[in-house]
Amino acid sequence: MRPARALIDLAALRHNYRLARELGGARALAVVKADAYGHGALRCAQALEGEADGFAVACLEEALELREAGIRAPILLLEGFFEADELALIERHGLWCAVHASWQLEAIERTPLAQPLTFWLKLDSGMHRVGFAPADYRVAHARLAASGKAAKIVAMSHFARADELGCPRVAEQLAQFAAATGGLAAEFSLRNSPALLGWPQLFRRGQDGEWLRPGIMLYGATPFEQHQEQAARLRPVMTLESKIISVRELSAGEPVGYGARFVSPRPTRVGVVALGYADGYPRHAPDGTPVAVDGRPARLIGRVSMDMLTVDLTDLPLAGLGSRVELWGAEVPAGAVAAAAGTIAYQLFCNVRRVARSWRD
Repeated sequence: MRPARALIDLAALRHNYRLARELGGARALAVVKADAYGHGALRCAQALEGEADGFAVACLEEALELREAGIRAPILLLEGFFEADELALIERHGLWCAVHASWQLEAIERTPLAQPLTFWLKLDSGMHRVGFAPADYRVAHARLAASGKAAKIVAMSHFARADELGCPRVAEQLAQFAAATGGLAAEFSLRNSPALLGWPQLFRRGQDGEWLRPGIMLYGATPFEQHQEQAARLRPVMTLESKIISVRELSAGEPVGYGARFVSPRPTRVGVVALGYADGYPRHAPDGTPVAVDGRPARLIGRVSMDMLTVDLTDLPLAGLGSRVELWGAEVPAGAVAAAAGTIAYQLFCNVRRVARSWRD
């Protein structure tokens, strides 16, 4: 069998969730959208069900996968519904639903429901994707409350630049949220992973009625470009690994891979790894991107192919056929690979495919 695989450490996942609760001191919805950022939504939800206060997904399809597998905890649809007839399924499965647009509010008002639902009313405090404008928020809240369809309304918004430590926009959005929602809602939700990890000065720990929304931190990756004290406490959840399947001894001046991007500056020992961009490794990762071979630091050389990539074994004389290669995990932080490739760990995780996944406690 092809040796490429992704190992998912569920104990690390639980550790990271507990860290989110510790830092925020409030209830927390574990964000498991996009198949838990490539980690397997069902297995991650099952691992957290005993202690998570609920889960957050992007859409109804993701929620139904969890419900059909027996997950009974609250599940929030972060994008709400896309068609009014989805409200019947939302009601049937007891889902919580974001409301971010006037057409959704109108659909709720005219749709008969047997029982009221929990709605999370979204404010656009500066992200400018979805949500009610500050000037319209109180009217939207009043309409939703008057509809008789809301058992509870939770005020929510989303930070655009919380991953930029020291950015003044975070405090500005928080002030906008406070002005728009003051006196309206007993429960609210603002803090995502970077806000939890990097902005304790702006929030009161354990504030009544707060819901946290940890996402990337659950999977052990930092949202920040620089070192951050609390992010350093995270434990990586995914290890992407494969093995050396071929070794080549090249003279100085020989090219490696498509386009001859890398030309050996000295006699070079090249290891071919059974993993490529069809498995989710970034094709544009440059020469020098870190990897680990049998637990020792090494580097990518040559352009990544669909099914294979190449690494420099020149300084690793004991490495060879069958050597284990970690692409990211405990030995090679996903953030370091992402930084080298000009992307983010979120995308690395979400792009993983084709490789066998296994989960362990």
